[in-house]
Amino acid sequence: MPTPPKPLAVLKAEKKSHRTKVELKAREEAEKALTTGIPLKERLEVKNNAIAHKEFQRINKLLKNIGKNDAIYEAIINRYCILQAECFDFENKREKLYADIQELEEAYQKENISPTEYFKIKTTLQKQILMLDKQLQSKRKMLLDIEKENIMTIAAALRSIPKTEEKKSNVLLEILKNG
Repeated sequence: MPTPPKPLAVLKAEKKSHRTKVELKAREEAEKALTTGIPLKERLEVKNNAIAHKEFQRINKLLKNIGKNDAIYEAIINRYCILQAECFDFENKREKLYADIQELEEAYQKENISPTEYFKIKTTLQKQILMLDKQLQSKRKMLLDIEKENIMTIAAALRSIPKTEEKKSNVLLEILKNG
């Protein structure tokens, strides 16, 4: 697979290119056509969640720095931030369950709890941890898929820009050839 064309910003930064001014102008117009020109907006559910809000601000800043802070990515970025917050919540719940198991073991060692009750409660807590881990893994897979797709979407947008301008046929030469 051939290397995708470099974005105009890279070509300008390198200050060297075999492209003509016309080709560079066409490339600039093609890149502009792939964006809305409207910055990302944070959805209400993201704003209301402190962790998701913080993640949105971080990603928004990064996207601004690379010139990809565009509304076309709004839905996926907001969804990504909510999933990040959900993962954080699951991780906290899992840690709380681990702490509960530690407290249960301490109570059992002090003989404040019967062996039957101890094993019953411990088994229940361990099952809950496993359920949380399954949900967490599922959310992490979604996050990874979004990360891959988001990067691929940007790359695909850049690949859709033609490397060279289409050659316009000279009308006079066409007449002479066909004449």
